[in-house]
Amino acid sequence: MFYYISFLRPPPTQAALSGEPILVTPQIANDLRTEYYIDVQDIFYSWSLHSPTPSSVITKPVKLTSWRASTMYKEIPVPPPRNVRDGEYWRLILSSGTSRKDQVLSLNDQNLGRQPFPVLSDPIFFSARSSKAVKQERIQRSYGLTATNRDHHVIFDIIEQTSFDLDKATEMKLQQKIWDSGIGLSSWLIQLHSGMVANTALVSKVKNALFASKCDVLELGAGTGIVAIVLGILQGLLNSPVTSGKIITTDLPSALPLLQSNISSSQSLYHPGNAPKGVALDWDEPDISTQVASFASGIDVIVMSDVTYNTASFPALIGTLFRLIMFSTSVTPAKAPLIILGYKERDVAERTLWEMAEKIGIRFEEVAQIPGAEGTPVEVWVGTVLVNTQ
Repeated sequence: MFYYISFLRPPPTQAALSGEPILVTPQIANDLRTEYYIDVQDIFYSWSLHSPTPSSVITKPVKLTSWRASTMYKEIPVPPPRNVRDGEYWRLILSSGTSRKDQVLSLNDQNLGRQPFPVLSDPIFFSARSSKAVKQERIQRSYGLTATNRDHHVIFDIIEQTSFDLDKATEMKLQQKIWDSGIGLSSWLIQLHSGMVANTALVSKVKNALFASKCDVLELGAGTGIVAIVLGILQGLLNSPVTSGKIITTDLPSALPLLQSNISSSQSLYHPGNAPKGVALDWDEPDISTQVASFASGIDVIVMSDVTYNTASFPALIGTLFRLIMFSTSVTPAKAPLIILGYKERDVAERTLWEMAEKIGIRFEEVAQIPGAEGTPVEVWVGTVLVNTQ
C-alpha cells in the first residue's frame, strides 16, 4: 500500500492578487482515501509557474504544516507566490521533503512508497479581477524514471480527475486517478527493463516479449494511462531495441479524453510513431474488431492493472480476454498473448478471477510483490494460455 498527499479541500481555480493566502486542506491517505497516514509527517509547499512553454521556475520548498490524522480536516493558509503578476498561472506543490527530487515520484526507487507521494494542483489563475471561487477537480503528479545506463533521466506528468464527494461508492465512479496497482506494475516494468528483477524462465519470457524488436501490446482498463505511458517510454526513449509495434490502451469512452491527453503530454518521450493510442473498449460489448484492427499479426502482450475492484465485472472481463486470445490465435495460430496483471487485494472474493481465467485456458503465476509503505502489497502476475481455446 502506498500513501498519497492530496487535497481534501483543493485550491481554487482562480485567486486574487490581494496577497491573501489560499486555503487548502492537505490529506495523506491510501489510494481509496479509506486509510490515513498515522505518523506525523511534515508537508512542504512550493509554487511552480505554469506557462505555454516549459518553465523551470519553482520556488524553494517551505514547511507548510505537520500532518496528523487528528487534525486532518484543518484548513491551512498557503502564502501566494511572491511577486505574482496579473494573468499568471501557478501550480501549488505539496511534498514530504525540501528538494526537487522530493517533488517527483521516482519509479526506479527500490524503496518505492517509503514517503508519501507528492502532488501538484491544477494551475491557479491569479487575476486582479474578482471572481467566484471554484474548487479544482484535477491534480497532477510528476513521475521519474532512469534508463538502465543512467545516462538519461525522464520526468513525465499524469493528470488525475478527482472527486471530493464523501460517498466512496459514487467517488470511485467519478474518479479517474492513479491506483496502487498502476504504480506498482509500472515500477516492476522499469525494474524488468533494467534487469533488476529475479530472472525466472517466465520473467525472461515476458522481458523478451515486451522489449523485442516488435511488440504489440493491448491494455485493458487504462485509467489515466500510466502503465501504457511507461511502456511507451521504455520501448522508445531508453535505448530499447524496439523499433516497431503498437501499444493500444483501452477504457470506457468517458475515460478517453484524459487518457489521450496524458499520453500526448509525453509525446516527445516515445519512439517516433510508437506513441500509445487510447481506444474505447467496453467489456460488455462482444465486438472487438475496431480495437484489434491494427494488430495485423496478433497481440503479443495484454496488460491490466486494478481491474479487479468490481467482481460483478469479472464475466465481462473474462469474455473480453477470451475474445482477444481467439483473435490473436486466429491471426497467428501459435501466438497466444502473455497477460500481465498488476493486482492489490481489497477483498478475497477478487481472487475468483484466477479460477475463472483458468476455465478459459489462462493460468496465472505470481512473479513479484511491490511492498510499498505497509499493508497489502501490489502483486504482479503473468498469465499464459495453457490450451487451445478454440
